Amino acid sequence: MERLFIKNDTLANKISYYHLMVFMASLPFDFFYSHIILISFIIHTLIQLNKKDIKPVFTVRNLLLQSVFFVTLLSTIYTINRQQAFNELGRHISILLFPILFCLTSFDIRKYRFQLLLAFSLICTATISYLYLNAFHTIRFYNLPYKTIATSAFTNQNFAEPIDMHATFFSLQVAIALIYLLSVLLKEQSNYYRVFYGICIGILSAGLIQLSSKSVCVPLFFIINLAVPYFLLQGKSRFRFIGITASLSVLVIATIFTLGILKVRYIADFKYDLRLTSKDNRFDSRLDRWSTAVDLIKRSPIIGYGAGSELGLLHESFFTRKYYNSFINNLNAHNQYLSFLIKSGIIGLLVYLATLWFGFKQALQRKDLLFFTFIALIVSVSFSENLLDVDKGIIFYAFFFSFFLFSAKAETRKAL
Repeated sequence: MERLFIKNDTLANKISYYHLMVFMASLPFDFFYSHIILISFIIHTLIQLNKKDIKPVFTVRNLLLQSVFFVTLLSTIYTINRQQAFNELGRHISILLFPILFCLTSFDIRKYRFQLLLAFSLICTATISYLYLNAFHTIRFYNLPYKTIATSAFTNQNFAEPIDMHATFFSLQVAIALIYLLSVLLKEQSNYYRVFYGICIGILSAGLIQLSSKSVCVPLFFIINLAVPYFLLQGKSRFRFIGITASLSVLVIATIFTLGILKVRYIADFKYDLRLTSKDNRFDSRLDRWSTAVDLIKRSPIIGYGAGSELGLLHESFFTRKYYNSFINNLNAHNQYLSFLIKSGIIGLLVYLATLWFGFKQALQRKDLLFFTFIALIVSVSFSENLLDVDKGIIFYAFFFSFFLFSAKAETRKAL
């Protein structure tokens, strides 16, 4: 598509643009590719460094963007597991780097925000299409009925397995792509592009249902029904959109209650996650893990036990409590807020909450739907996953947080 390519700009800016485009396109795949492209972009940025174009690096905005890295750095000083702490610090280095890179580059991210997000959305659409093709190929190969696609064998982690990515972390990317294409569709004048974007939205929606990530789909439900009309529409258009999405939402909810696998995933599993099991239960719940984490937090609530300490402490406690599923799989707390409390105490958690609040405030002030969606998803997923313990979660958080802030409208950016 012509909209993805730039023509009237300097060679340096074109190279920066394609670096970022390919980097965003690599996000749904193995982290090796995104790391290589990021290193290349860093080298290119340093080669093209121009004092006139450098933006202030030491700002409150950048400090907040990098706050998670500094919390990890400080909690490394008193950690009870120094090796794991350094490993965690190394993974968090991208949280430090992205704000600095966007300050040093002469490339105008704001100018090409549309094209970069479009390329990212199309890659997510193509990836979902590939996963469906792979699923139906498997079904056909084993002579299974096509309705098998709606069973646990092809939902959630099993659906995302071909790209070796956690279903929730991929769902985060798909959700951003979906809301972006929906926002473009509402403004698009060309019938050709409206049909094309509509098809892409349908594919992404089907993919989210197949991935079945509750922590992504639940906030997305409210974003589509409430945030989209609030941010993008006015008057009769707003009420018409709400009427259409509300009707579709009722249909989706009815489908969840009638389709076996979705009912199990969204209702039965959710209920199981939020109840305490007996201590000798083979499949302990999330609430079991959370209660274990809370007991650890009570012993060191202010500063925690230091970076890299969570897995070791929980592993021992899981065995003591006979939560053998969590023990054998060496699971973490599956809650980013509790994770901060374990590693860096109330101080670390307050820093994280302040950063998220800053993001919400900026998104609302700018009426930036995508930025609002990003923060809402981070807040939601942080209740069910250790988002910042996994490379794909860290990259998603680090890149898009900086990207949305630095691609703000010009008059807003001056105020920061």
